[in-house]
Amino acid sequence: MESTFDLYPAERQQQILTLLNQNGRASVSELSQIFKVSEVTVRADLQALSAQNLIVRTHGGAVLAPRAPELSLMLRRQQQVQEKKRIGAAAAGFVSNGDAIFLDASSTSLALTHHLHKYRDLTILTHSLVVAQAMLEAPGVTVVMTGGIVQRDTVSLLGTEGLAILRKYNLKSGFFGAHGLSFPEGLTDVSAGEAEVKREVVAMCHQVIAVIDASKWGRVGPASFAHPQDIHIIITDQQAPSGLVEQARSLGTRVLQI
Repeated sequence: MESTFDLYPAERQQQILTLLNQNGRASVSELSQIFKVSEVTVRADLQALSAQNLIVRTHGGAVLAPRAPELSLMLRRQQQVQEKKRIGAAAAGFVSNGDAIFLDASSTSLALTHHLHKYRDLTILTHSLVVAQAMLEAPGVTVVMTGGIVQRDTVSLLGTEGLAILRKYNLKSGFFGAHGLSFPEGLTDVSAGEAEVKREVVAMCHQVIAVIDASKWGRVGPASFAHPQDIHIIITDQQAPSGLVEQARSLGTRVLQI
């Protein structure tokens, strides 16, 4: 763990989450000693994390909140709609005619598809049935789908056996949504199967672009698919926590707040 001195509150809260992920629980007194801050400050941090439903306060400390199941794609499309529209429009600026790109099955990547119909000789590789459907009316776009087992909630195909076809292409960029972005866990997902697919694809992309709204910062899912150092660009909104944004930039990641 990096030095605990002179941390922004958001950075300290992220490290508290990391400790809770490792140990399951922690007391106020322990955290006060670890971070060299008062117990009053620790309680304020725990209250902030509790308000985000990331932890549960206990007598004298905290434990991780029970993990909720991932929402279906239909429900996720109804959340942070305007933010996702802006993020999708900005992400399209990293696409050029003739590219081969990967789009995952996230609702934010789906928002990107509305801005891709104008491109020519563009190849989109995806495991999302909804992304493929959204590009049916784009004459200049070729869609290549991975194989796998249909997942109803995400409307996608899962299984690493179907990823062999991706190795035939030079993937310029991969666009990835996530359940959460945290440090040092990186981009995480609730579904181990989804994370397994994304982890394989991340290794194939010349440029990894995270497309996440502010609600995803500081959240930790059970399965990581991209370490912080793997992420080249993060496209997010203006409400992203400044402390975590600066932490990402300190690692050399370009962060665009739309």
